[in-house]
Amino acid sequence: MKKPVPDEFAELSQALQEVYITSSELQERVAQIGRAISADYADKAPILIGALKGVMCFMADLVRAITIPVEVDFIAVSSYSTEERDRGVVRVIKDLDLPITDRHVIFVEDVIDTGLTLNYLLRSLRARSPASLEVCALLNKPTRRLMDIPIRYKGFDLPDYFVVGYGLDYAERYRNLPFIGILKPGVLFSRSQAGN
Repeated sequence: MKKPVPDEFAELSQALQEVYITSSELQERVAQIGRAISADYADKAPILIGALKGVMCFMADLVRAITIPVEVDFIAVSSYSTEERDRGVVRVIKDLDLPITDRHVIFVEDVIDTGLTLNYLLRSLRARSPASLEVCALLNKPTRRLMDIPIRYKGFDLPDYFVVGYGLDYAERYRNLPFIGILKPGVLFSRSQAGN
């Protein structure tokens, strides 16, 4: 059943097909993941590492749902080109500030799509000898997967939709939506929506 866009976001709703995951559904699932991490990592003081920028809302809510001591750090990557991104070749534009050697690390991701970029990042983090390294993903697109990525904590499986909101963007827009919506196909790659 289609979920309507809340009235207060009417200006943005013209670009959305529908709400896919409501704010309350997001908060409920994030709370469940926070409880699971708190139980699994009791007395381990894990480091949560997020990939900017899409993970910002999920990471903020997740950290507040965890009831044990945690540290937080971020990494940011950029693709050299579309072709190289499709092969998982990225460049790190912001590296970690915290050392992770002998630490328990949870890599927090907004969406796992093909898995190529995440596979690259996980290899890089493993080379720094953490005590453990697990993946927590808000959204998982299994139909697009090219690399096998074990996900320890998962929010939602997602069909092959282009979604925005809750930190996820299209052309740097829509991150501020408190829900996850499906972008209308006609909006994708529209020069006017992309600001070009």
